[in-house]
Amino acid sequence: MQISDNWPGYSLDLFTYPQHYYGDLEYVLIPHGIIVDRTERLAKDIVQDIGDNDIVVLCVLKGGYKFCADLVEHIKNLSRNSERFISMKVEFVRLKSYHNDQSMQDMQIMGGDDLSKLTGKVYFLFPTFLCSLLLFVIFYKDIVGTGRTMKVLLNNIEKYKPKMIKVASLLVKRTSRPDGYRPDYYGFEIPDLFVVGYALDYNEHFRDLNHICVINDHGKAKYRV
Repeated sequence: MQISDNWPGYSLDLFTYPQHYYGDLEYVLIPHGIIVDRTERLAKDIVQDIGDNDIVVLCVLKGGYKFCADLVEHIKNLSRNSERFISMKVEFVRLKSYHNDQSMQDMQIMGGDDLSKLTGKVYFLFPTFLCSLLLFVIFYKDIVGTGRTMKVLLNNIEKYKPKMIKVASLLVKRTSRPDGYRPDYYGFEIPDLFVVGYALDYNEHFRDLNHICVINDHGKAKYRV
């Protein structure tokens, strides 16, 4: 689903949101209800694609936790209402690539020691996996911009030789870079804007905002560190 560059968004007056963010936002880019519906559609696509393989979920914290939790829950619901049970294991990694609203040159990866569980050895996959299963790893990330963050993470994880890697992202930013990374599954393609809400933050603020919104200059100045 693409959101055009000239999309004016929704007026904040049409929605409820935390009062402590009044004056800090430009407009609502994607309402929460639309996020929920689109996430359910992604879950159906993933379930259809994985066949008989179970899933190991690697959630990218912190911005990806809500999207990950909601997507996993949709997949579980589909599994409970079908003849095929899908087993899922969840692990976590944290990336830090922004200072205020600027991307940092050096990205920090925290929790990388646990990624050794993804090794392709049949007896040393994720916990409780049987050697007959194909390891299907899905990285759940909140947003993909130039793709630099994901490329660094994927290069880091490939040394553990998982059998298959798929990437799911809620948002993809349109950029002018010809080598921009494209995930296997994504919810929305958006303009190159700094957005907050639905667990996406600006210096740890706005994670409690259900809608995805565009932050204004006042909000950036108010919460700058």
